[in-house]
Amino acid sequence: MRGSPTHSLQLHLIRNYQTQHKRTDMDQSGTGDKEVSADVELATDIMKRHYRPSLIKTQAWEGYTFADMEIKIIESTDCYGAVLWPSAMVLCHFLDTHRDEYNLMDKNIIELGAGTGLVTIVTSLLGAKVTSTDLPDVLGNLRHNVKRNTGGRCRHEPHVMELSWGQQLEERFPSSSCKYDYIMAADVVYSHPYLDELMETFIHLCSDNTVILWAMRFRLDPENGFVDRFEKHFHLQELYDLPSLKIKLYRAQKRHGDAA
Repeated sequence: MRGSPTHSLQLHLIRNYQTQHKRTDMDQSGTGDKEVSADVELATDIMKRHYRPSLIKTQAWEGYTFADMEIKIIESTDCYGAVLWPSAMVLCHFLDTHRDEYNLMDKNIIELGAGTGLVTIVTSLLGAKVTSTDLPDVLGNLRHNVKRNTGGRCRHEPHVMELSWGQQLEERFPSSSCKYDYIMAADVVYSHPYLDELMETFIHLCSDNTVILWAMRFRLDPENGFVDRFEKHFHLQELYDLPSLKIKLYRAQKRHGDAA
């Protein structure tokens, strides 16, 4: 897809990476920056996990390499939530390169705003029991991608289901039985009117021992302010800061005494 945000950003980063290398090679004065920015280098490594088919046949797809597997994702430009955004790649790269520290084998995971399903697919390939959630109009494409990339390849078959933030949470995800080791979220904070409902959903699904891994692309002040509100309920640790992508990756856990 020529309009893919991941592909456009990948090209931008590669050009930026090459430009910095060229400047480094040309700089003989000793006063310039002789080292490629760690941010750009990491961001470029992440974007290199994305590839495109050399020949488009009947259906266009985007390719990714994670968990020692090739993953083929179909996007839908008709739906904002069915396009893969770079935050998902950042989260998947972290999980894939920190397997010892974050061993997902047999862990219970729920993903919020799963979109095209990349994070769900990667966590499933890494051995987790995954519940993948999003809005009704996204589920068809999500189910297709998840089934296509996990069938016969996973220890546990992922479960795809509807979740509208803030709605019927206790009824559909009872606190007594829905215990998650991890909540995964990539690019769920953007210009939409449901930030309060998203916060309510985080709080409800998170037990004392649940770890949230949340990748966020910073865009506008109203969305950025969500982080300050989030910290009132959760202890927040920054794992990645990638200014070239405008993305940060956070780890969070519920503050003691903050009831669901």
